[in-house]
Amino acid sequence: MLAPFLVLGDPDLDTGLALLEALAAAEPDFLELGLPFSDPPADGPIIQAADQRALAAGVTTASAFALLGRLRERSAIPISLLVYANPILAVGTDAFYRRAREVGVDAVLVADVPLEEAGPFVASARRHGIAPVFVATPLTPPARLRELVALSESYLYVLAQVGVTGERSGVSPRLAPLLGSLRRMTELPLLAGFGIRGPDEVRGVLDAGADGAIVGSALVRLVGESPPEALCGLLHARAAELVAAARGTIPARRTADGAR
Repeated sequence: MLAPFLVLGDPDLDTGLALLEALAAAEPDFLELGLPFSDPPADGPIIQAADQRALAAGVTTASAFALLGRLRERSAIPISLLVYANPILAVGTDAFYRRAREVGVDAVLVADVPLEEAGPFVASARRHGIAPVFVATPLTPPARLRELVALSESYLYVLAQVGVTGERSGVSPRLAPLLGSLRRMTELPLLAGFGIRGPDEVRGVLDAGADGAIVGSALVRLVGESPPEALCGLLHARAAELVAAARGTIPARRTADGAR
């Protein structure tokens, strides 16, 4: 499985829609999309910059949801939304999940809500037919992993690297033992994210036992650095390469930037 990540509305709403369509055309298993937020504690500088570009372009929670609605009119691809608690609370938990369902969101991961405070979010998600998703890390104790597994639906997000989002080479030796522990607890798909920059890392996390990979910073960096006229083509090509790596249809070895 392969799920590419972008920040909604980066660098602006119209371009953002074209980029999401380019990703969907690469036929990944689903899209993970971030709601722009001014202070994302789990994200490194690449995704923080994308949040700032989207916010500077005037993207709001309402316009991001409208963008998702436009995407849903064009594509049936599953959508998982990564969000922080403040934007949810600002509009009201039930109102947020209701609107998410209306625009075709399938799952929501609230990145900064601990298990002890997750109850209202999980209840509202389930009430509106949205799968709650949680994050497992190599530092999470076994008892807490079992709690995460019990609350999660659709898939479990497993940190391939400890820290914030960003591009790194290699796969942490902690990942395989964590995946093994989780595999004994659940049949949910285990998707590894954080630090996955290209096909080598995609194949690496699959070899470690993951069911798939979520790739964010490497794609978000393209949005920030590529010329506008080439952006959709470059993003589609990179996403297609990652999808092929996840499905075993190209060799695993690549240079660091994914070039042949």
